[in-house]
Amino acid sequence: MFKLLTLLVILTTYIIGDDKVEVYATSMDTKDNIVTADGEVVVIYQDYYLTAKKAIYDRNNGELELFGNIRANNGENVKLLGEYAKLNIAKKERTFKPFYMLEQTADVWISGDSSYAKDIETEVDRGVMSGCDPNDPIWKMEFTSSDYNTDTMWLNLYNARIYIYDIPVFYTPYFGYSLDTTRRTGLLPPMVGISEKEGFYYEQALFIAEQNWWDLEIKPQIRTNRGSGVYSTFRFVDSEVSKGSLVAGYFKEKEDYFLENELGNKKHYGFNFLYENSDVINEWFDTSFKGQSGLYADIVNMNDVEYINLSTNDTTKNATATQLLSRMNLFYNTDENYFGAYFKHYKDLTLSSNEKTLQNLPAAHYHSYLDTLLDDHFLYSFDIMSNNYYRTLGKSATQTDINIPLTLQTHLFDELLNLSYDSNLYAQHTIFTGEDDSANPSIYEYDNGIFARNYHVFSASTQLTKAYEESTHVVDLGATYQKEGSKTEQGYYEDYKEYTDYCKLPANKLDPVCEFYNITEIEENLQLYFSHYLYDSEGKQLFYHRLSQNYSYEDVGGGAGELENELDYQIAENINFYNNMFYNYDESAFSKNFNKISYNNQSFNIGLSHMYKDSFLPQTSTYTPITSYMTSSVSYKYNKHYSYHFRLDYDLERSEKKSFEVGFLYQKRCWDFGLTYLENNRPILNQDGLSDSVYDRFIYLTIRLKPIMKNEGRLSGFVYRLPDKSEAN
Repeated sequence: MFKLLTLLVILTTYIIGDDKVEVYATSMDTKDNIVTADGEVVVIYQDYYLTAKKAIYDRNNGELELFGNIRANNGENVKLLGEYAKLNIAKKERTFKPFYMLEQTADVWISGDSSYAKDIETEVDRGVMSGCDPNDPIWKMEFTSSDYNTDTMWLNLYNARIYIYDIPVFYTPYFGYSLDTTRRTGLLPPMVGISEKEGFYYEQALFIAEQNWWDLEIKPQIRTNRGSGVYSTFRFVDSEVSKGSLVAGYFKEKEDYFLENELGNKKHYGFNFLYENSDVINEWFDTSFKGQSGLYADIVNMNDVEYINLSTNDTTKNATATQLLSRMNLFYNTDENYFGAYFKHYKDLTLSSNEKTLQNLPAAHYHSYLDTLLDDHFLYSFDIMSNNYYRTLGKSATQTDINIPLTLQTHLFDELLNLSYDSNLYAQHTIFTGEDDSANPSIYEYDNGIFARNYHVFSASTQLTKAYEESTHVVDLGATYQKEGSKTEQGYYEDYKEYTDYCKLPANKLDPVCEFYNITEIEENLQLYFSHYLYDSEGKQLFYHRLSQNYSYEDVGGGAGELENELDYQIAENINFYNNMFYNYDESAFSKNFNKISYNNQSFNIGLSHMYKDSFLPQTSTYTPITSYMTSSVSYKYNKHYSYHFRLDYDLERSEKKSFEVGFLYQKRCWDFGLTYLENNRPILNQDGLSDSVYDRFIYLTIRLKPIMKNEGRLSGFVYRLPDKSEAN
């Protein structure tokens, strides 16, 4: 035993140099500076821990060779296997034949004929990589050579061929992949698809992340029958309290496609800038205010909606509209006061010019928070907002609103009855600027004006609570009476006071006079409401029901208003029903009725809803008073591998299917496979400058090789676009 310990110490002393190596074995022999260790050989070198059947160390050149059933642990997450290994201590070189590495953090293994490593770089000759069971991998990636950096954990494969089982499905001359979650520069998985109308679709994204505070994603795409373009997303975090992003894109149509489909534009381009800062004043101006300040900006511009439709091959993920809104909000808030400035800019994509579009640049806002006097019996606050409505051609206006609510409140009969009186002071002042378009003058002439009034609100309410063994019942009952007090109207408000009811109607919103006239009459009315709740012993709501009825005392249009009924009922642990409806006595019909029922458990998620609305206005060629819309969705998880989904959105009034989706997904530890059929109605802009729509139909084939492909929904695969509805007909 003493002899064995002596040999171990001698061996360690000779090979220590700059790097300490420890060798343990059941037997050792030394001859001509060659040390041979047999039996259960254990080697500890840097962060490697190796075991083998035999080891030979040459003191002359500093090489340590290992033989037979080699097992190596490198740090906590990397395991290496082989039959032969050579470590050159002086040159810091390592060789394995054959080579097998398991990276436990990424759950990826690599096998090769041989490997050579020096310092932090490892090269592997002719091998296989996969995230599946090594004995029978569902997918694998074969390569002719590769290199791996142990510091950055970045793996490069060359001449890579992807196999599903033993069937080759894809080839790439280069594939780079990170074995950790660190953001880094590299190619993202490509997106491919095919369409009878647009041809073959290919998108190859490049992700650039050279510093930890920003990254850039560049996504060039080609649609062989339609054209090509590029979209990019730049994201940044410029401080601990702020971040932002810039999305921009450009697509050019081929001449034949542009003419055949009668598109509004041959080139589609745009951008969207987002930025938010949760302490903007202190950060930008180096102050130390105790209040909260913030900045939010959402700036968007594009020449038509096709810019959005072309941003991805999955148009169902796009939110499209014919009017764009750019906005920026800035505020400073304390416990007592709030200061804000808001900027809104509108762009109508159906117009060739937006010089007549009314903008809100800016709106200035001040609010003094609720305060009390007389032992909390008197409450008051103050609010003022000034809106600058501006356009380059046509009338503009600066409109200022002032609100001062004053409240007296008290409780009677041991807080059983709550009483309050509100006196609301309101004023609006408008200054007009600008001239009408001389080619199309308006029939309206505006003088500056001021409007002021006060109105009164009387309220009485009570709340009763009763606790049971397994539930609690709460009842709310109350009445509110509202009556207008005095008012004054001068200038513009005196001239156009008859438009109060006229501008309420949706059909009249486009009338120029309704752009600025937003005064609503204070009707003398009484509101009665009743609501009750039921909670279980853990505080979860089981039942909620509310009834509300208005009664107007006006000479014209008076009488009972619409009856509102709202119900939220947890029928069972997994079943919920919600209803909200308004009944119109004059029409003896419902003006709104929304119903939704849902069922949710670990396997099933089912939702069915229907929205019905009727404005009771005359139907025209461009306006339909009735909305009847149904949405439904079903998802079913059969087991840990199989799941199915279904969705249908249907316009019952127009007898038109808005969207439809059905598919399944098969999931295993190392791969996912799915198939989805989808239909979607999306808007476009035609050559006449009018909004139109196209009914797209897709087949999505999802093949996700885990972990090298992240869970990104149905985009991790192949898309086939069927002929759209117009072509099919």
